Amino acid sequence: MKEEHILIVEDEDKIASVLRDYLGKSGYRVTLLAWGNEVVPFLKSSHVDLILLDIMLPGLDGMEVCKEVRKFSQVPIIMVTAKVEEIDRLIGLEIGADDYICKPFSPREVVARVKAVLRRTHPQQEVRVISSGGITLDEETRQVTVLGTQIKVTPTEFRLLKALMSHPNKVFSRNELVNLVQGYEFEGYDRTIDSHIKNLRKKIAVLMPDVELIDSIYGEGYRFVAERG
Repeated sequence: MKEEHILIVEDEDKIASVLRDYLGKSGYRVTLLAWGNEVVPFLKSSHVDLILLDIMLPGLDGMEVCKEVRKFSQVPIIMVTAKVEEIDRLIGLEIGADDYICKPFSPREVVARVKAVLRRTHPQQEVRVISSGGITLDEETRQVTVLGTQIKVTPTEFRLLKALMSHPNKVFSRNELVNLVQGYEFEGYDRTIDSHIKNLRKKIAVLMPDVELIDSIYGEGYRFVAERG
């Protein structure tokens, strides 16, 4: 099996070294970068399976780095932040991050998060194509098309849409969607599902402006409705 490559972008030497050691002992190849403006050139010349991206970086902050990376790559990104305000977490996820970890953290927790994200990115399961309500989702190519036209979705949005489309008309609570999409329970994360749903609706609405396929069920959660009566 190929050794998976983790890029750590962190300007605090002690934190970077601890993460490198723990991930290295878990069997990953690790590269360290300290400056935000080094990330894009590195990615364009080297294959990376996942990025641990600190928000507070010299050169270019983590939010801007994430935006730049998402212009050409869907590599999984876990944001690392000392900011605890919910708005910062939501912004980080809305610009294309897959997960976030708040400082201070346990290195073992970071390793567990990395493993969970990589499992979702490289699922060991039968490839499927799901078509419903004018939307087609291809697990092999990781592409989503609406009425035959491809739309650009983040890895998290892809997994969320897959969960909903796999069980049309089933109402999922936010916590259920977190477990299906993220692969573990995490208190306080469920409200970020709202941001991902909002983004998916906007992208679908560009091609299907008069049809709402993802319903909000007040007090319960969300469901995918393939057919409208």
